[in-house]
Order: sequence, then C-alpha cells, then structure tokens
Amino acid sequence: MNHVTKEQRKQAKQSVFPFSLFGVLFLVLLLMSGIHQGFLVLASRQKWNGLVQIIIPVIYWVLIALGLTAYTRWRIKKSYEEPMQMLARATAQVADGDFSVYVPPLHTADKLDYIDIMFIDFNKMVEELGSIETLKTDFFSNVTHEIKTPLAIIQNYAELLNREDLSVEKRMEYTQNILQATQRLSGLITNMLKLNKLEKQAIQPQPQPFDVCAQLCECALQFEELWEKKEIELEVDMDERVIISADEQLLELVWTNLLSNAMKFTPAGGTVAITQTTEEGSVVVTVSDTGCGMDEETMKHIFEKFYQGDTSHATEGNGLGLALVQRILQMSDGSITAASEPGKGTAFTVRLPLAPVGEGLE
Repeated sequence: MNHVTKEQRKQAKQSVFPFSLFGVLFLVLLLMSGIHQGFLVLASRQKWNGLVQIIIPVIYWVLIALGLTAYTRWRIKKSYEEPMQMLARATAQVADGDFSVYVPPLHTADKLDYIDIMFIDFNKMVEELGSIETLKTDFFSNVTHEIKTPLAIIQNYAELLNREDLSVEKRMEYTQNILQATQRLSGLITNMLKLNKLEKQAIQPQPQPFDVCAQLCECALQFEELWEKKEIELEVDMDERVIISADEQLLELVWTNLLSNAMKFTPAGGTVAITQTTEEGSVVVTVSDTGCGMDEETMKHIFEKFYQGDTSHATEGNGLGLALVQRILQMSDGSITAASEPGKGTAFTVRLPLAPVGEGLE
C-alpha cells in the first residue's frame, strides 16, 4: 500500500489506546474488587488468623498491580514505542541518503490507525525523494554532457585557428563552427534559466487578450529563410482572428519551439502545416510535419528534459524545448499532445481556452 484515500483517512482510528480499552480495564478492576470482597467474607466466616487476613489481600493486590502494569507497558511498547523506533531508524537511513527504505503498516487496509497513515505517507515521501534524487542526478549528468560538447568543439577549432598555414576558407569555416557552438551553448543556458524560473514560478503568466492567429503568422515568418532554403512547403489553415487570454510572450516561445522542431526534422521538399480550429470554448492549434517521425518509445519521453530521440539532429538542439513548451502550457491552463509515426511525420496539438465572452482587443 503506497497511497491513502480521503475515505481511509477519515475512517482511520485516531488513537492506539481507544476508550474501549480503558472501559475494559475499569471492569477488570471492578471484578478484582469483587473478588477481594469475597476473600474478606470468606476469611470472616472461616475465622482466619488476622495476619493471614492482611497478607492475602496484600499479595492479591500486588499481583493485580504487577499484572496491570506489565500489560500497560506491553501495550504501550507494542502499539507506540516499537512503531516509533522503527520509524526513527527509517528516518535515520533516509537522512544518510538511503531512499530504498520501506516501513510496513501495522494493520491491514480496513483497520488502519493514524500511525499506519503516517507510515504510508512516510513511504510515499521517501519514494518521491528517491525520484527527485534520480532526476537530479540525471539532470546534472545531462547538463554536463550538453555543456561539454560545445565547449569541446570551441576548444578544438580554436586550437586549429592557431595554425599559421590555414587558408582563408578554412579560417572562416572554423570560425563559423565556433560561432555555432557558442550559439548552442547560449541557447542551452537560456532555456535552462527559463525552465528553472517557470518551474519555481519565478515567472508568473500575465494573461492579456490577443489575436493568436496573428501571433502564429508572425512566428512562422521568423522561419521564412529556413523553409525557403530547404524548399519546404508551408501550409496554413486558420481563422482571420481568434482572441485568447494568455501571456503573449510565453505563448510565442511555444509556437517558435514547435515550428523550429517541425522545420528541423522536415527534409528538403517536405511540408509543414499550421492548422487552427475552435472547439467548445477552446482554440486548437496543430503544427505538423512530414519529417522522420518518432517510434512509441521516443514518444514516451519527448517532454522530458534533455531527451533527444533523433540523435542525428542532436547538435541542432538541447532537448529542453518541449519541456519548456509543456510547462508554459500547464501554467496557461492549456495542454499539448503529440501523434507520430516513423517515416510519416509528427503532429503536435495545443489546446488553449478562448478569452471570456466580451473580452477582446480594443
């Protein structure tokens, strides 16, 4: 069991020493008192020695006190001390960096108490901490790799530029390669900073009504030189004007990332399409291409940081674009889905709420 429902939390016992337990102890003491009175009556009728009449009740109540004390101690140890000691040991292991710790609940799911709930929540917390630690390790590993690659390129070409026998053409080629590597490094750092600010909510969306169709056209025109160079056919099917309420600057990052990927993965002579429709209070924008497509395994990871399914284009990106897109859309009450087939292309579909009725551009 690694999750507790609200219903289970409500039904869980709130004490390991219920009132019924004290009721039982009270009845036991009453019974013992009755037996004591019986001893006194018997001793009187049998005319026992006075010393015996004193010693027997004393021994009797000493045994009862010892029994109740031992039972109370056992009950406290079993119901409270041992579970707390077990939790303390597990906490110490987590503090030492061991996130494989698991503390089993004391009761079955239908008889949970508050200590069981605490154990289940503790297990869930440790599981989450372990996942975060794994993600952090992977993140630093990926960052190191992504930074190391362009730095190695810069270093290698800088060393080559020191050669005196280089032709002008070679110098220009090496200089261009250095510039491309620095641009890639700059893009990586910029995207990391943006994503970090978004995840920490240091950047809060500032929703304002604007025409999303006009913004899509402006973003597409940024890639005019690239699509003409690759002879890509750009197909656009959208309304003249659709008003949404969102952060215009953040949404621009969404469209430029999706269009950049579409242009990058579409071969020369291919097609990139931008389609916009309106459905039940939402605007739906699809950016599709006729590129290499993705298999099912790649599709499972496309929104993960630094994941790059097509390694042949790894030098053209840093694997942060789609993670950035997804985070922006989550903060904008939107969503993104992807459909792809190897060899046939990919389509990303974005859904965003329309601006409230009566809210528009002046």
